[in-house]
Amino acid sequence: MIVKEYIKDFENLGFGMFVHFGLYSILGRGEWAKYTHNIPAAEYESLKHSFCPHKDWAKDLASTAKKAGCRYITLTSRHHDGFSLYDTCGLNDYDSVHGCGRDLIKEFVEACRENGIIPFFYHTLLDWHEPTYNADFPAYLSYLRKSVELLCTNYGKIGGIWFDGMWNKKEADWEEDALYSMIRKYQPDAMIINNTGLGAMGELGHIELDSVTFERGKPKPINLEGSPKYIASEMCQIFAEHWGYAKKDLHYKSLASIIEDLAVCRRYRSNFLLNVGPKGDGTLRPMDKAMLEAMGEWVEYNEDAIRTCEPTGIAIDGKDKDFILKKDENTYYLFVHDLPMSADPNVAVKRRGEFTERFTFDKRIKSVEWTDGGILEFSQNDITTEVYTTPFLYGEDLVVRVARIVTE
Repeated sequence: MIVKEYIKDFENLGFGMFVHFGLYSILGRGEWAKYTHNIPAAEYESLKHSFCPHKDWAKDLASTAKKAGCRYITLTSRHHDGFSLYDTCGLNDYDSVHGCGRDLIKEFVEACRENGIIPFFYHTLLDWHEPTYNADFPAYLSYLRKSVELLCTNYGKIGGIWFDGMWNKKEADWEEDALYSMIRKYQPDAMIINNTGLGAMGELGHIELDSVTFERGKPKPINLEGSPKYIASEMCQIFAEHWGYAKKDLHYKSLASIIEDLAVCRRYRSNFLLNVGPKGDGTLRPMDKAMLEAMGEWVEYNEDAIRTCEPTGIAIDGKDKDFILKKDENTYYLFVHDLPMSADPNVAVKRRGEFTERFTFDKRIKSVEWTDGGILEFSQNDITTEVYTTPFLYGEDLVVRVARIVTE
């Protein structure tokens, strides 16, 4: 099996930001607003003259991603409404250059590089605006390839391209060979990802694809039997129920569940792509920004544990959620869930918890300590290793607490 370096590099990024941003952001009713609310084409398309993000939108976004611990950002260069955030160079005039007079993808890429973030581009495959999509599909595919070619040639080296929408015409010939070979020509080390959607999570596709996707679903080991190359995986998740900004969507997930999502992704060496939907001016909802900042606090404690570690498959007795990752020959990380809190019963709700992590381990342990501070006791014999996990003190709760195991 061929293992390509750029795919392993992608896996080592661990945590990225997904950004759905476009004309729909002005309306605040989600990224499918045109379709779900039956907005007439002329009315919707006139929004391009009102879509003008503030001048530092990209810098602020990249800075927020960096503080959250994200190593890459995947931005919607064009979503299903067909509006492009980049200069389409004469393919049509339905782009940001003919709206606010700015190439927003150029601004995005420059801001990413200033912050040490790798830029990725989401690009729709289905298109509600381009008439050839339904009238002359081969002509549409030519238009699509020319569009993607602009992204591959006008913005320097990119991390990858993330496609979405092939599920809209499942039986059609999308001429994937031509599309992917064109990308390889200009960006040989770019990740090529094609979202399988909600109904086919983790399924392998065309041989040129470099990662499978788990949209809003828990990742799992990928069956690579028969695959000629190693393939990565990525789970994308949203804070609430919409990818694009939706003003009336208050159905937010807990920060705890988002932290657990990141942890379970790394258990299976899957990347975690966490979405935000900026408002029409490019700013984030205060709730989104606060959640990202809090994620950054957790990542700061566990930076080393979530990047380049490999799964071990070591089973923890009686604890299906807990797991161990391997950093190198002498460094391992133990991820512990549902740790109870030690406090006066009059101030904290008592939670049941088992303080011992039991597992079979073939190395002699030298030391164990929490990544956020605190030495742990342990014992070993020829059969069982036990790590005695201390509960959180009142005033602390990291949801998933990680211990660094150093071996002899």
